[in-house]
Amino acid sequence: MALKTLFLNPPSFENFDGGAGSRWPATREIESFWYPVWLAYPAGMLEGSRLLDAPSHHVSAEETIRIAQDYEFLVLFTSTPGFPGDIRLVQKIREQNPNIKIAFVGPHVTVLPEKSLKDCRAIDFVCRKEFDHSVTEFAQGKPLEEILGISYLKDGSVVHTPDRPQIDNLDALPHVTDIYRRDLDVRRYNVPFLLHPYVSLYTTRGCPAQCTFCLWPQTLSGHPWRKRSADDVALEMAKAKEYWPYVKEFFFDDDTFNIQKARTIELCAKLKPLKLTWSCTSRVTTDFETLRAMKEAGCRLLIVGYESGDQQILKNIKKGATVERARQFTKDCHKLGLVIHGDFILGLPGETRETIKNTIVFAKELDVETIQVSVAHAYPGTELYDHAIKNGFMVADTKMVDEGGHQMVQVEYPDLPAAEILDAVHRFYDEYYFRPKAAFRILRKAVFSNSERKRLYKEAKSFLKLRSQRNKWVKEKREKEAAAAATEPVQA
Repeated sequence: MALKTLFLNPPSFENFDGGAGSRWPATREIESFWYPVWLAYPAGMLEGSRLLDAPSHHVSAEETIRIAQDYEFLVLFTSTPGFPGDIRLVQKIREQNPNIKIAFVGPHVTVLPEKSLKDCRAIDFVCRKEFDHSVTEFAQGKPLEEILGISYLKDGSVVHTPDRPQIDNLDALPHVTDIYRRDLDVRRYNVPFLLHPYVSLYTTRGCPAQCTFCLWPQTLSGHPWRKRSADDVALEMAKAKEYWPYVKEFFFDDDTFNIQKARTIELCAKLKPLKLTWSCTSRVTTDFETLRAMKEAGCRLLIVGYESGDQQILKNIKKGATVERARQFTKDCHKLGLVIHGDFILGLPGETRETIKNTIVFAKELDVETIQVSVAHAYPGTELYDHAIKNGFMVADTKMVDEGGHQMVQVEYPDLPAAEILDAVHRFYDEYYFRPKAAFRILRKAVFSNSERKRLYKEAKSFLKLRSQRNKWVKEKREKEAAAAATEPVQA
């Protein structure tokens, strides 16, 4: 008999989207929850298991501790900003259930296994990289020393077993939608630019792109690109349509869904007869023919990482794309009627006041439906982190997130202070959304849809509240910098 196992995306900051489904762990400007896809796979391998997604279902720490008393094995997906709170949680779980075994999984413990184990003795072992089979084997009774890809403490020293090979046959894994149906309420998941309710899943793992800031390919999923067969994906989507006839959209949350043209067109041919509305991630290198096949198969929206409107910054982060290619891609999407949610990042290597200005101008030129503006975060295990540490660009007195889990500026440059970068995030949003064209799009949604009107009102309140908090931080930061400058001795 396997250990009775609880797979946990843990409670954390209020509305924190920072664990098993988030590539950019933080509390968003507007409430967003991605699905705990990574935990759903092993949850489907172990009979009697449960997948608990505490943030999206608003399960408190106290309730989580009570639930964990009924289990023999806990698998917790942690993140760098969430780790301090996660270890406090499992210490309390251990107090209430002394015999429970505890494993941590995710990018943070993949990169920092020794530190993670020594920071919290309640953790029995951590998994490095893909953990599907590692936790399953432990639950089924395999000794730690025989399980690949894990690290644990033995006699005060950290033991690392050999790395586990990446999973190549993704069709052999369970369908995560079966676990969603069993354990989750899909109406609890909201992403502002997706239709509600929505369901997300993966059709591939890994990303061959080399973006220096991107967390998952450099830590969890790896760069080798592995794909499910088109038939397997179509089978799962047909089931999902039956499971949730009220779901308005499906989202393929792959690192890069359409990176291979032939596979994308093949998959679209399988999806088209299902008459689904779906969306996905996309790189700007996708050509018109592929985009057309996607549109004809029911694709509605693409999440596109533009990152910057400055070509040198794109080179600095190894984006593998050009500003001109981004322009053409966007024109192609507009022509086909594909909606775009554009992602931008401020504070990447090479950022200046001028490049920020250029990126804002570039974004307005593209004129995509919605945007998200993030501050550059250097996560351990990424090339950006190594670059920031080596060059002394990390802000010494600032945490990755504030007391509410919202992103704070972690990387700054000699001529571009942290406060100015965060202030530019708000300026970016203002200049983009207060244009007549963009404002009209929002008002049109509010006028013609009662549900959208309520949603937009709630989102506006959340954003303005966070904006006020950040403005306060910017003011305090600038006052501190001014005070420090005033006390510096004058050079003769």
